[in-house]
Amino acid sequence: MRRDLNPGPHDAVTDVGGLLVGQYGRTDGGWATGCSVVLVPDGAVGGVDVRGGGPGTRETDLLDPSNLVQRVQGVCLSGGSAFGLASADGVLRWLAERGHGLAVSSVPGRVVPIVPAAVLFDLDLGDWELRPDAEFGYRACERATAERPEEGSVGAGTGATAGTLKGGIGTASTVLADGTTVGALVAVNPVGEVIDPTTGLPWYDDAATRAALGLTDPDPAEARRTAPPRGRRPLNTVIGVVATDTELTKAECRRVATVSHDGIARAIRPAHSIFDGDAVFVLATGARPAVDAATRVVAVDELAQAAADVFARAVVRGVLTATGLAGRPAYRERYPSAVRD
Repeated sequence: MRRDLNPGPHDAVTDVGGLLVGQYGRTDGGWATGCSVVLVPDGAVGGVDVRGGGPGTRETDLLDPSNLVQRVQGVCLSGGSAFGLASADGVLRWLAERGHGLAVSSVPGRVVPIVPAAVLFDLDLGDWELRPDAEFGYRACERATAERPEEGSVGAGTGATAGTLKGGIGTASTVLADGTTVGALVAVNPVGEVIDPTTGLPWYDDAATRAALGLTDPDPAEARRTAPPRGRRPLNTVIGVVATDTELTKAECRRVATVSHDGIARAIRPAHSIFDGDAVFVLATGARPAVDAATRVVAVDELAQAAADVFARAVVRGVLTATGLAGRPAYRERYPSAVRD
């Protein structure tokens, strides 16, 4: 059962204090790709769960609870398939220049920034040779801010597609009863559909979110008339970051990441296919101290369940805010009756 919405001030991942989001993408001269970064310069405990059958990731092994490194300084989400993993090099350079990272020497300033990364496949919307590189990651960092991130066809969502519609970046947040904030930033690029083609409504429908975006129910006749034939691209992916201001261990972060994947299943059909590389990262800043041991398990589970709902809402927003590109129509183009005058 869907929980009552209680979004933070921005209804965005940046409602979690200490986080910065930067995005850079290009659609000129044959480009159709980009990069999004979530930065935590002071560090955050991290976790990850990868469910898709075709993942492209970097530095995910160090997030295993049994491994040494406890805190990360950011997460890089990029287009470009495996080529796009180079974007993380620029994020490392930007952080290292400012002294943020794991101290590896007694000499001040010698740090190694820890930046896990994941990529999505968008190589067929632009020219094949034009892919994100380290410069994309660096420029995204230069644009990083604590303000509400732009949504739609920006950053890692620049060349994203969602089934037969254009995909994009979506973000959302919620504040739990105890004051804990949970937010998500998602690059939506699945094989599956986020929109029910027979009704023109999201599978994970939230009328309040659609109303906030200036959308209403589409004309059912229009939905039936414009329902596209099923088609699949060879490779896709949903990648995203869930963040919270509470204190979690690495194992608890991984548990939240695992449950957050339920948001993909709620919002996308089919989900977690062999063609997708779905990966969810979790960042816990620890600004709010953990609850006592007697209630901790329950609190972490409630946080995880809320994260799944927030992730699903961010997925829907990523599609509803996208703009068409390279012949792939946006939601508002396919269902113009849903757009309020």
